[in-house]
Amino acid sequence: MVTKKLLIVDDKREIRQLVRATLEDGWEVAEAETGDAAVEAAARHKPDLVVMDMMMPGTIDGMEATRRIKSAPETADCKVIMLSGSDIELREAALEAGVVEFIQKPFSPLDLMDKIGTLFGDKA
Repeated sequence: MVTKKLLIVDDKREIRQLVRATLEDGWEVAEAETGDAAVEAAARHKPDLVVMDMMMPGTIDGMEATRRIKSAPETADCKVIMLSGSDIELREAALEAGVVEFIQKPFSPLDLMDKIGTLFGDKA
């Protein structure tokens, strides 16, 4: 079985640790703290899945990082799940940017696992 690659992007270390602890079994995991770092890490690691925070410090937010990752030929096929403490009203803009799932914070790790299992047709 081929190990899937996961990129976790969040400026809060606790969130990255929670997502890592939830999913690291069966995944090769990379992390980034900013949108800029996410774009660079995605180009380097070519993840199957990106779990992206929407609001982060730096020059670009999660929405713009998603647009850049999805527009690059080498990462266009990766799936992006957006985590956000922002209103669900941003869901439509996130979907237009290329996000496949929008999950509001605080989130349930089990819900995240279920959504990923559905996306990949198996259990995460």
